[in-house]
Order: sequence, then structure tokens, then C-alpha cells
Amino acid sequence: MPDINLDKVGYIIVKARELGAKVEPDDPDSGSNPSDDRGIDVLEDFADDPTSEELLGALQSLNEDESADLVALTWIGRGSFDRDEWDEARSQALGIPQADRARYLIGTPMLGDYIEQGLAAFGLSVAETEAAHL
Repeated sequence: MPDINLDKVGYIIVKARELGAKVEPDDPDSGSNPSDDRGIDVLEDFADDPTSEELLGALQSLNEDESADLVALTWIGRGSFDRDEWDEARSQALGIPQADRARYLIGTPMLGDYIEQGLAAFGLSVAETEAAHL
């Protein structure tokens, strides 16, 4: 069973979903403020957008066990392992060097959904903490 701070995980889920919603910039008639362009710019992935840095920072702040648990939860959430295979998933996650886990997770499409589904497999939820980070 994962032993991870649900507040941290809620924040990571929010940031992962924000990053996953980003699209290439394509707003040639950008307004002078968000209401002028119906807020579309917030979904565009600009070089100075802090979302990926915030997610990377949150992932890098996890300790060895937390980061391995998060990788294992991601795998359970996407169906690579099931709840009963927790020990095996975690063992394989520990095989990824800790320094590489954050980049691995950021490169995982639908990361926020997979983590949330992995938590749900254990009867855990971050709905309240996730809402606090929105």
C-alpha cells in the first residue's frame, strides 16, 4: 500500500492535468487581457509558462520512497499492474534511478488521471486536496 502524502499528490495531479491541457500557441489575435481573448491563452504552452517547472519541482521534492510509490501508483492506474501486484510495481519503480523518475513521470500522458486511478485502487482519494490547489 502506498505511503505518500496525499496533499503532495493532489498538487501533483492538478499540475499534471494543467500541463496535459496545454497546446501549442496558436492565437495570432491575442487580446490585451484574458477577457478579450476568452481566456484561451491560459491553455497555450509558452516558454515562460511556469506549469512544467512547478510540476517538476513538486516531483523532485519527493523522497526516494514517495517517488517510487508515485511511479507504482501511475502504473497501477494505467493498468500495467493491479492492486495485488503493489510490491512488484514498487520494486520495479525503485529500478528507475530517483534522479530520472520526475522526467519519466512528466513524460507520461494522462499522468494526473493515472495517479488518481491508482489511488482509487487502494480506496484513497485526493479530491479535497486537489480542489484546494485549483
